[in-house]
Amino acid sequence: MSDGHTLLDTPQPGRRGRAPLLIGGGLAFVLLATVGATAGWVLAGPDEPSPTDSPAAAASTALTSAPAPTSAAPSPAAQPATVAPTAPRTTAPAASSKPPTGYVTVPDLVGDGFEGVRSDLRDRKLGWRLIFGTGLGEKVERLDPAPGTRVSHGTTVKVYVAGPAPEAEVPDLDDYDCADAAATIVERGFYPRYRTGRVGKVRSQDPEPDVTRHWNDEVAISCGGEE
Repeated sequence: MSDGHTLLDTPQPGRRGRAPLLIGGGLAFVLLATVGATAGWVLAGPDEPSPTDSPAAAASTALTSAPAPTSAAPSPAAQPATVAPTAPRTTAPAASSKPPTGYVTVPDLVGDGFEGVRSDLRDRKLGWRLIFGTGLGEKVERLDPAPGTRVSHGTTVKVYVAGPAPEAEVPDLDDYDCADAAATIVERGFYPRYRTGRVGKVRSQDPEPDVTRHWNDEVAISCGGEE
């Protein structure tokens, strides 16, 4: 109970409230943390973002501090064009006026005598077939294939003669080798016919020697033995 002389309660000097202490301690902690972060950022260098920086600031710092590329990759348009090596040019050889090997051009022998035409065709390694007509003379009227045609060796050329086949004498072929006898028959204007083969000596012939026949007639021979 108060008796009128009791003093009012006053706070004691040694018993301060806790609020000022808590506020002061928090400020000191924040200050120390800030100083420590700043010192760490300074020591780490400008390349490392500060822990207190925001993500945007860190990204900006990383982009700013990234080293510039030394050389940019060349774009497709900037790459040097590759030029393919060109093959050396060659000049095509001039076309030869001569026929290739194994071929020959039929000569223009129209108007010549058929015996001379036959010899010319034989020299060119061509065959021949005499076709006699009903006119006059021994001159050649046309050739088939025509003159100027390129043909292979061995081709038979038809020789058309104006007049009929002339007469010719059959040769004596006794004891000829069969191949030689055939060549002689052809040379005289006849066609050989083999009765018993083409090997050996001629034992007989038909017609008999020295008989007159016409060009393109056959002369039969037997070779290698008696009939």
